[in-house]
Amino acid sequence: MGVGDVREITTGDCTDLYYVDTGMYGTEEYGAVYILDDDRPALVETGIGTNHDLILEALEAVGVDREDLAVIAVSHIHLDHAGGAGFLAEACPNAEVCVPAVGASHLVDPSRLVAGTKEAVGDQWEFYAEPKPVPEARITAIEDGDTIDLGAHDLRVHEAPGHAPHQVVFEDPANDAVFTADAAGIWVPSVETLKETSPPPQFDLEGCLEDARMLQDLDRSVLLYTHFGPRETGDALEAYETVLTDWVDAVEDKREELADDKAVIEYFASVAEMADVWGERKAKAEAAMNVRGVLAYLDRRE
Repeated sequence: MGVGDVREITTGDCTDLYYVDTGMYGTEEYGAVYILDDDRPALVETGIGTNHDLILEALEAVGVDREDLAVIAVSHIHLDHAGGAGFLAEACPNAEVCVPAVGASHLVDPSRLVAGTKEAVGDQWEFYAEPKPVPEARITAIEDGDTIDLGAHDLRVHEAPGHAPHQVVFEDPANDAVFTADAAGIWVPSVETLKETSPPPQFDLEGCLEDARMLQDLDRSVLLYTHFGPRETGDALEAYETVLTDWVDAVEDKREELADDKAVIEYFASVAEMADVWGERKAKAEAAMNVRGVLAYLDRRE
């Protein structure tokens, strides 16, 4: 699947569902945005802003007019999920922007969000667009237990705060599926690998493990990853618990060995996997960011 490609999802029993590879961070198989073509058509996730034209083209390819888009659903306010919200809201004037209440104000005034993102992603900021504010009147704040009615499909909201306190996942019972945000890790379909995601500053291991178990309890047959794409659930959620626990243990052990956080970050960047898929630069930057998140978690735990 190449950047800009739009595919219909037929995994499991999914219907009315499509996704587009947004080319996030200049690479394939990292950022997906989903389209539900229902009575009230919806986007799930918005990308980092630089790619919003690809999302609008995807709507056109699916047959959804911009004026007919009813919902832009954002799982959390990290800019790789919410950065395109303002651009898409401007282009789709009748869509409500559904965003977790904890973070909604940061889409109205994204200045603090931008500052935090720049600190977290470092020189990867060049891949972002300065986000456009979303008018407050366009925002619908959502919370755990809410339902977004699209017609044949509902998006049921479940809080998943381990990755970030403002994260939710969206369950789509009609498709027996769940949009996982970052609560189930990163799925790399071309190599069928699950990878950790533990960004600073709010990553919490115990919370992430609770979120994975919450997803297990939903017992849906299809997982829809923002990073990246659909897959049958299988044992992915149990496997992610192991991936994440082993990752935190590895960073903790290396910190004890090297006794220097900068050296720990440099070490894991130097041995980063996924260069063949995402490119060397993104693979190293991803590893470094995830190490910083674990180190911050370990500091809070002490």
